[in-house]
Amino acid sequence: MAKKTQHFYDNVYAVARQIPYGRVTSYGAIARYLGAARSARMVGYAMTNSHGKDVPAHRVVNRKGLLTGKHHFQGTNLMQQLLESEGLTVIDNQIQDFDTVFWDPSVALD
Repeated sequence: MAKKTQHFYDNVYAVARQIPYGRVTSYGAIARYLGAARSARMVGYAMTNSHGKDVPAHRVVNRKGLLTGKHHFQGTNLMQQLLESEGLTVIDNQIQDFDTVFWDPSVALD
């Protein structure tokens, strides 16, 4: 992996580690916070590669609250189970009350 990409991934992980328990954010929100608004997909790639790095990747979902990264977790419903263990409600792979539980790093960290 190129150094530039690894640096971006490390920045993504630093933001993701700050997502509070019981809250979620989106790939795009992290990308915007890092000044790379068009790089939501790269944030997704970073989350895919985050396992074993102490990153709460289960707290990062798409802009509509869908668990689009769930197939990257071991087991059938591990991402959903992790979110539900934090008190979130997930129905049909979608976070319920998404606007209420959404954490925006651009607001919270600036």
